[in-house]
Amino acid sequence: MAQPRNTKGRAKAPSHERSQRQLRVGEELRHALARVLARGELRDPHLLDVNLTVTEVRVSPDLKSATAFVVPLGGGDQEPVIAALNHANAFLRGQLSREVQLRHTPRLSFQADVSFDEADHINAILHHPRVARDVAFSAGEEGQADAEADPDEP
Repeated sequence: MAQPRNTKGRAKAPSHERSQRQLRVGEELRHALARVLARGELRDPHLLDVNLTVTEVRVSPDLKSATAFVVPLGGGDQEPVIAALNHANAFLRGQLSREVQLRHTPRLSFQADVSFDEADHINAILHHPRVARDVAFSAGEEGQADAEADPDEP
């Protein structure tokens, strides 16, 4: 099956995959945004003395908008921080335009990165006693099947 082509003859990436350009621009914006936030030029009281980690920047296919995923170091309430960042997005966009050489600086929006919370939840599930028991039981069945297959091995 042929891949869909755009008007310039290049193959388009499927909608669920990001192109190399999107990934490259997103990574450049992530680094630049981290530098801008590290300078501490934002005057919002919710952002004072808050160290932020920019975990990912996803750029739209047309490169006109970008979503930055951030998490405050040390945890804490993320909602006021995200609201303050979204309120300051015009200022941050201006700062990014000075940092990154792009024809048009994307519109910014900010979201809390919940991937760390999801990883903790999965880890807690995997270490639950019932799951550990099931894994041990399943491993015991496999060991028993292996022993039945070759009775000469210990």
